[in-house]
Amino acid sequence: MLPDAFRTAGTSSFAEFLSQHAPDQLPGARATSAAGLGQVTHGTTIVAATFPGGVVMAGDRRATMGNVIAQRDIQKVFPTDEFSCVGIAGTAGIAIEMTRLFQVELEHYEKVEGTVLSTDGKANRLAALIRGNLGLAMQGLAVVPMFAAFDTDAGIGRVFGFDVTGNAHEERTFATVGSGSLFARGALKKLWRPDLSESGAVTACVQALYDAADDDSATGGPDVARRIFPMVAVITSGGVRLLSQDEAAGVADEIVTARRTAPDGPSAPLI
Repeated sequence: MLPDAFRTAGTSSFAEFLSQHAPDQLPGARATSAAGLGQVTHGTTIVAATFPGGVVMAGDRRATMGNVIAQRDIQKVFPTDEFSCVGIAGTAGIAIEMTRLFQVELEHYEKVEGTVLSTDGKANRLAALIRGNLGLAMQGLAVVPMFAAFDTDAGIGRVFGFDVTGNAHEERTFATVGSGSLFARGALKKLWRPDLSESGAVTACVQALYDAADDDSATGGPDVARRIFPMVAVITSGGVRLLSQDEAAGVADEIVTARRTAPDGPSAPLI
């Protein structure tokens, strides 16, 4: 027979349920020390850009362990429900575990309440999970994800960034996170326009990742030899759609070809 905790009506938050009955299962409950942090896998870089009708999120595929490339094809962009996704940066193992818990959190809420959590509510739930990891973040095991969603009430794509304390802030145009975020943000400042098409937003995000990889050693650019390309998610009123390998390759191949004649990428028009 199931324990009483599983047969008693309670909170709609699965994370809160865990904190009461199995706190050791929460990502932030892991005990650790600063020793050996160089052997921990880290993921970078995530970018997102809004366009009329939705939002695009993209992530490079490289994970590092100190100065070594630990993995060349890591997944950093995860659908979390029908209309949202999360991109992870920071300590990869904890970030993936937190993302899985967030996926369960949203599904649990929907089953208990009989309705979908609002976009702001989703961002707040993710912020609470990040805040729960603050102890590990202070020891060097930080997780700083990015959240993107199509707001079915407002009919627009929305992007939220966070800091290690769980403070959420909405970005109205585009956002970047990770070790290459500074370079990616500089690229998007020149490429983003409010009238971007869906394909234009996808191209802008992949261009930004290319620029990040050009200046940040922890960010991986398109790997033409191994056919490893950025993971891209498009979120619209139709839900979350992950670009196929062939679609991502097509965008990346066009950019790589263009960079052979213009290594620094496209220039923004002077105003």
